[in-house]
Amino acid sequence: MPMSESFDYPPTLAVLQVLSAGQLASRWQRSLRLWWLLRSLYGRESLWSASLPHPFRYRDLRAKLFAPTHGIADQAAAASLGENCQGGRCLCQRSLVTLLEAAASLDWEDWKTAMAHQTGMSLSDWEQVMLQAPFAVGHRSIRDDLKALVEMGWLQRTGRGQFARVAPVNWPPLPVPNASLTAPLFSMGETWDLLKVLEEIAFVQPQLSVVIDRLWQRVTQPTAGRLPSSGEKEKRIFIHLDYILSPELQEQVDNLQYDIEQLWQQPDGGVIQFELWMARQERQATVTVYPVCLHYARRAKYLSAYGVDPEGQIAWHNYRLDRIVSERVKVLPWADSQVPPALMAMKKRGQLPTPDYVEGQLAEAWGFNFYLPKAWLLMRFSPWFARGYVDNTDRHPTFARVKHGELRSLIIQHVPSEQQALVQQVVAARSSQDVYYAGWVRLGDINGVMRLRDWRPQGEVIAPWPLRQQMWEEAQQEVATYGERQKAEGRRQKAEGRRQKAEVKALLNGDYSDRDGAD
Repeated sequence: MPMSESFDYPPTLAVLQVLSAGQLASRWQRSLRLWWLLRSLYGRESLWSASLPHPFRYRDLRAKLFAPTHGIADQAAAASLGENCQGGRCLCQRSLVTLLEAAASLDWEDWKTAMAHQTGMSLSDWEQVMLQAPFAVGHRSIRDDLKALVEMGWLQRTGRGQFARVAPVNWPPLPVPNASLTAPLFSMGETWDLLKVLEEIAFVQPQLSVVIDRLWQRVTQPTAGRLPSSGEKEKRIFIHLDYILSPELQEQVDNLQYDIEQLWQQPDGGVIQFELWMARQERQATVTVYPVCLHYARRAKYLSAYGVDPEGQIAWHNYRLDRIVSERVKVLPWADSQVPPALMAMKKRGQLPTPDYVEGQLAEAWGFNFYLPKAWLLMRFSPWFARGYVDNTDRHPTFARVKHGELRSLIIQHVPSEQQALVQQVVAARSSQDVYYAGWVRLGDINGVMRLRDWRPQGEVIAPWPLRQQMWEEAQQEVATYGERQKAEGRRQKAEGRRQKAEVKALLNGDYSDRDGAD
């Protein structure tokens, strides 16, 4: 909700960032024009409030913006439009400095510095920018400015080519007027720390590279607040994230991620189609799904989506982006005949899957594949192992320590009746001094299984029984594998011992024929 009934917002970095739809680095000129237009349309001292028709057309606005000497041809270049305008009487001749004179409350030196950092330009370049005229553009650009104001909710379309002003109560929200928001959000030291962290995780969100470039420009630009040179290059905190893709494949994944994120910017979204490589089955499958959200998990990027999965079923699935064979995803409009009827029906009912649903399912049970069935998990640890590696750690919201005296009732409550006796027997055979943890786990989820493997042999899975059986079989296989290796190593060592004894015996008998370099 706006703070007043007139647009008296100064062009702070925060205000311009909102007007640029979060893309100030590439849209700063438009943002400044939008700020000036809004001030002229809604400002307390606006001369347009009484003289501009309601609703108005672009030609009405053009007459207010420019002098009679300014050209009116829509297709004409900016230079030709203003070639007859002289002396600064026309808006196309007014520099940014003169346009900003109305916002006297800002500290312009701080403002210029902040804008230079935000746009990626040097301070000297920004000094030149301040002398340029933001409205020295073609009419089509300003028409597009009006469209942008409509999309943001500052204007309304009332007919073909007609625009109406919006009542203050319906204005889009903006930062508080006159707030001092041009200063950097972080100190130089904090900026340096943030830069180092962002560089480590930039692969997760490709757009972070733009932020990193700006931060580098800030920490390397000579200012009074810079860190001492001895501290700038000294990296002492390292983040080790396993990202298993080659640079070439990472670029392919980034392109796919970009396509999906662009689709999410559309009001109605859409359905995507792509070819997926099924590694276990060594085959390729066509997938047609509604994309819901992206994750970075298990050293790769995944798309959670609902629709026709690789088996041809309507279901949830997590798709690894690097397993998508298609160079780009194919976007299917909702009217396309290839859109699964089940998805179309969900759209008509307004019940398309949401990220909130995915988050809710992830919170219900431990495991990344949230669509798999869940089961109650009971684990036993030795006291010393629990103290050092399990207690006071965050594994999953449902995974928590339980008292030994509670086990019987919990087993009766959560374990299938045909397995309860087996589980109770295991607990009865263990020490009452051991530590027990319980929670919910997704059966068949490899992420949870890998964590349980890491805890072996100190972490014993007691329930669910099928998961306990899996752990037992894997342990038996490991014993067999290491047993065979142990036997082979024993045989090798015995053979080596026999060979060494034979060499010593030969030397004692004066046989030097096998020695290299013997006379």
